[in-house]
Amino acid sequence: MKIGVSTLALYPEKLENIMGRLEDLKVDFCEIINEYPYHQVESDDLESFNIKTTIHAPLSDINLASHNQAIRKASIQQMKHSMDLARSLDAEVVVVHPGQMPILGRDLEEAVLGYNLESLAECALYATDCGVAMCVENMPCIDGLLFQDLDELDRLVRDIDAHITLDVGHAHNNSIPTTEMLKSSRVKHVHLSDNDGSFDQHHALGSAEIDFKSIIGDLQKLKYRGILVVEVKGASDVEPSLSYLQGLM
Repeated sequence: MKIGVSTLALYPEKLENIMGRLEDLKVDFCEIINEYPYHQVESDDLESFNIKTTIHAPLSDINLASHNQAIRKASIQQMKHSMDLARSLDAEVVVVHPGQMPILGRDLEEAVLGYNLESLAECALYATDCGVAMCVENMPCIDGLLFQDLDELDRLVRDIDAHITLDVGHAHNNSIPTTEMLKSSRVKHVHLSDNDGSFDQHHALGSAEIDFKSIIGDLQKLKYRGILVVEVKGASDVEPSLSYLQGLM
């Protein structure tokens, strides 16, 4: 297993500063959240660093399930832009958030879910054409967010021939036991942060109540060869999380 750190922890530092810091920490990967100020990244910007990348498609103002077709199409284009970036950086993984129920969409649920499936299927096909893996992420327990349930997400990615980013913090926030988090063979990418179950807090690993020892043990049994991305909310949480994680591996 390889270890990465998300730019979330160091946002909005300059990307070259983040890469340098993570290189000093001997991290294998940096996961770049591909929105401002990291919305325009060139391979030349990163060539001096001995660290690989994964790409997290934009989160802000994006909704692949929108019944506003202009918003939905713009959201799809943002996903495709991230896949183009991944291809240019030789990044193998692009993390995508599934859509969310629009405020006035509950009376149109069937249509909204149809739009969401159509959007994700189009993005998955584009990812295949780019030679990258689209990994759809399970969502935290927030009203309106789609695919909080891992079984539903498994069915989705099988339908569209994509993969899963297992966000352990999100799953715990939805009261999913650690023993149930890795049932799907489609898990290709993993996000790690800690919380007390009440909210998606993105605390340092080992600082709350998630049983990471169990999760790492299950990943080892499955011979997981992907990346474990530390996705904590603050710079001061990075080193303690890396030390804690390395102690379990």
